[in-house]
Amino acid sequence: MKLSHLKQITAYLQKFTKISAIYRVSDTIIKIVFDRDDELYFEMQRSNSRIFKCASYARSKVYNAPFDVLLAKRFNRANILNIDLLNSDKIIRFKTSVASAYKEEITFLQFEFTGKYTNVIILDENEIVLEALRHVDLFSSFREVRVGQKLLDVLQAPFEAKEYPLDDVEQFLYDEYAKEMQDKLSSLKKQKISLLNKKLKKLEKLSDTLDDENELEAEAMKYNRFGNLLLANMHNVKPYQRVVEVDDYDGTKVKIELHKEFSSVAMMANSLFLRSKKAKQRAAHMHIEKNSLLCKIEHMKLFIHTVEEAKDVAKIQLLFPKNIQAKKVKTNDSIETFWIDGYKVSLGKNEKGNVELLQNARAKDIWLHMKERPSAHVIITTDKQNVPQSVIDGAARLCVDFTMFQKDRYLVDYTPRREVTIQSGANVLYNKYKTIEIDTR
Repeated sequence: MKLSHLKQITAYLQKFTKISAIYRVSDTIIKIVFDRDDELYFEMQRSNSRIFKCASYARSKVYNAPFDVLLAKRFNRANILNIDLLNSDKIIRFKTSVASAYKEEITFLQFEFTGKYTNVIILDENEIVLEALRHVDLFSSFREVRVGQKLLDVLQAPFEAKEYPLDDVEQFLYDEYAKEMQDKLSSLKKQKISLLNKKLKKLEKLSDTLDDENELEAEAMKYNRFGNLLLANMHNVKPYQRVVEVDDYDGTKVKIELHKEFSSVAMMANSLFLRSKKAKQRAAHMHIEKNSLLCKIEHMKLFIHTVEEAKDVAKIQLLFPKNIQAKKVKTNDSIETFWIDGYKVSLGKNEKGNVELLQNARAKDIWLHMKERPSAHVIITTDKQNVPQSVIDGAARLCVDFTMFQKDRYLVDYTPRREVTIQSGANVLYNKYKTIEIDTR
């Protein structure tokens, strides 16, 4: 952060008289509740430190390191005696006291916004280090940060910092949060889109290398013809021959190669018939494989589009759930799985996935589908519990996101799975349903 901004934020902080609560909400973010309910967050990441305000910030876990234990002991419900910038540098120091039954304890809490040496240090009244977010040894810096050692001052900067006046400090703090979220969102988007693009290229490459149905049919006919020609001319084939020239049905000469691993002409002919059968079967099923790949490619493009259109980090976290990625279990490549507020939401990538969802869902699971148009099928696994409307709304948005590229208002129907009757494949009839509108504009 700029020194000028820290000066103005320090002046803003001086209106507070008490620290009601203080704790880490993530590895590098410390939340301080001033007076009754005025909350500020101190992001102490190296080379990316800042102070911000926001409506709420989810606590990732409860920290119980020695630093956190002392932080709570010394500063929860502590009175603020003074807040200033130490030596007019990028260090905000809180001087606090906690009145106990025995004596009043004076403690300093020091937030150092000093680039790669960014740190949070707890000091006693004699400036002896009690604990720190990061311990620093003499091999890393001339200024050692170690429990029990006196803390040296930071060297003065050899230049005078410019002034950057703020019209509204509180709005600046809210803007800092918005900027942090935007930076994080941009970084996450870049990372996830890169991952999805690799998967898309792999699918497209696989699609490009698929055999042509006409070529497979011609190959099947050729091997079948060669097998019949060999059987018809087997009395003319010498045991040592590796290439046989025979007359085709139209009188033209055809050369057929004989392989060493087949000890007789009959075995060679049977191998040609087998190759003909496999080519014919592959040709017959090629359209299924092509259609499956095209559906996966379309799904991946919709996935990339959904990530590109994400407005916040929460949407990215929903699309890439950690509790699924961490498990090394076999996944169904026809079904995409998400988690919304603890509820499992499954989405069919193609017709096969849609059919599997319909077949495996339980009676009380919630089924969703776009109204009166083809779309992905979505199932919310309820475990016989009442599903919050927010979860249904989120699942409906996924149904639209993975079906439509165009931004518009769309209707999504939903009903318990027991109300859905399968007609054929993924075609269904349903009644007693409700409809919600999803606006993607």
